[in-house]
Amino acid sequence: MKIFVLTGAGVSAESGLGTFRDKDGVWTKYDLSEVATPEGFARNPALVRDFYNARRANLAAAEPNAAHVALARLEAALGDDLFLCTQNVDDLHEKAGSKRVVHMHGELAVTRCHHCQATRPDVGALTAEAVCAACGRDGGARPHVVWFGEMPLYMEEIEDALAEADLFVSIGTSGSVYPAAGFVSEARAMGIATCEINLEPSANAYVFDEKLYGPASEVVPAWVEKVLTQG
Repeated sequence: MKIFVLTGAGVSAESGLGTFRDKDGVWTKYDLSEVATPEGFARNPALVRDFYNARRANLAAAEPNAAHVALARLEAALGDDLFLCTQNVDDLHEKAGSKRVVHMHGELAVTRCHHCQATRPDVGALTAEAVCAACGRDGGARPHVVWFGEMPLYMEEIEDALAEADLFVSIGTSGSVYPAAGFVSEARAMGIATCEINLEPSANAYVFDEKLYGPASEVVPAWVEKVLTQG
């Protein structure tokens, strides 16, 4: 059985990385047009770098929780039959042991050059003085994350994997961020079974065949155990 798993902020919330849309979320404290758009970066790159430097520091102190560990266990058992796609820019799936994670919204621990688009792993502070090893220019260091107004990454690979899946599982997502929120409808249109695992019903919970609710650190390991036991 081929399983397509989509994870969102809810899978990392118990690791101390807050979701974006709760009352204490990131977007309630910052103007997203200033810190998460190409236009905001053009206007005030220092503000954007400071914002993401703080997020990098927060990520450095975060550890994967039982949900991440369970999904790594599932990957170890299923191999290529598991396609793990995440909306998260954190690296907690990797820290838990997952080897093949598709980050459709990019990665916080990667720096991209705004000038030439070259990327490199980087957990240090973003600075204007950093010189790109690929093009030799400074002033272009930005986080390798998909900002509002930019296209998600790896969409062709994602669509191909979804079409081949026997089961689509959404874990810890709000169901309101597209195109990811539309994956469940695409899956149903192709006759693929669907399952939502979340703390509470998402905005598109009504579309799913199966619904499992509760803390990710409890529900995801139980679901993985069930999958592995049933074969």
